[in-house]
Amino acid sequence: MSGFAGMTWLNPPPHHTFGDGTLHVRTGKDTDFWRETFYGFRRDNGHFLSRPAAGDFSVEVTLKGEYKVLYDQAGLMVRLSETHWIKAGVEYTDGLAYFSVVVTNDRSDWSLVGIDADPNGVRIRLTRHAEAIRVQYLDAADGHWKPVRLAYFPTSRSVDVGVMCCSPQREGFEVSFSDFVVGPPISRELHG
Repeated sequence: MSGFAGMTWLNPPPHHTFGDGTLHVRTGKDTDFWRETFYGFRRDNGHFLSRPAAGDFSVEVTLKGEYKVLYDQAGLMVRLSETHWIKAGVEYTDGLAYFSVVVTNDRSDWSLVGIDADPNGVRIRLTRHAEAIRVQYLDAADGHWKPVRLAYFPTSRSVDVGVMCCSPQREGFEVSFSDFVVGPPISRELHG
């Protein structure tokens, strides 16, 4: 199933538009998804446009953002509840764009991988295989999907899946999402 039709917002952004299969978003002030670890706070006010997905699946999107301020971020999210979710995408940290993954099972953790952000956008994919979420991005230089994380995620009949964006240090981060698709899971083979 492709496109954004029938999806609903958790914490709608102050500005968003749809056009030609692309979602354009401008974030609200001090938005984020995080639970406790290191920083000692909880935030659940990031922008998340989603729909339910049952069983195993793969979800992909291409994102392109105007990353300028610390922690500007955009990507995909899989969410079971306020205490169980995964977000993955591009995040601006220390003056560079990184591929960032936050896994939250009651408390959040954070991992970063340096990437060359393609000016045409970055394609990312999350795949659910039973109790595992597989996180990848498409390397524009060689055309191969790069593995970033294989994370535990509680089993459930369905989860909410979609696109998310946040700007924890400001408002007005602009990002676009295109070619959003949810479909059957890719093969469980991890190595070619």
